Amino acid sequence: MSKQAKTLTQTELRRVLDYVATRKHAARNRAIIMTTFLSGMRVGEVASLTYGDVVDSSGAIKAEIRLTAAQTKGNHARIVFVNERLRKELELYCSRYIPTNLNQKLFYSQKASSNGFSANTLTQFFHYLYKRVGIDGASSHSGRRTFITNLANKGIGVRVLMSLAGHRSITTTQAYIDVNDEMKRRAVELV
Repeated sequence: MSKQAKTLTQTELRRVLDYVATRKHAARNRAIIMTTFLSGMRVGEVASLTYGDVVDSSGAIKAEIRLTAAQTKGNHARIVFVNERLRKELELYCSRYIPTNLNQKLFYSQKASSNGFSANTLTQFFHYLYKRVGIDGASSHSGRRTFITNLANKGIGVRVLMSLAGHRSITTTQAYIDVNDEMKRRAVELV
């Protein structure tokens, strides 16, 4: 089995966000990063988002992002629930970026003539971002793994995690959970 993507600590995530705040496309990049960490979406799902998937006709951020089967890895439509923190992140980004129509990609790329990021170019974005920040082992999957691990750490059951992640198997979801010392400390205190 290949090595899993690193789950990031709050300190490491802060380092990443502090770095992107100083760079070009800071609002877009922060929104991309926070979408993976606060929704658990796969990089391909994030790359596939259109403005209309996330913003309603009145300009408000939707409470649910409805991913079509074509947008997901397993070819199974699913709903991504937008929590308050993600809603605020997306509001901030969408207040600065308003495309000409709702079918345009939510996250534009540097090339004006392109149709936003592809799954591959967004994966490369994360690779070089973590490399520049100096976080070894992190990848485009780190936000997703951190999302699942954080919820598991808060006692959310594996069946709920499986549904949120869009997995078809509990075994797959369990592999995402990075068991850590804090989880073990909390567990033994329950005895």
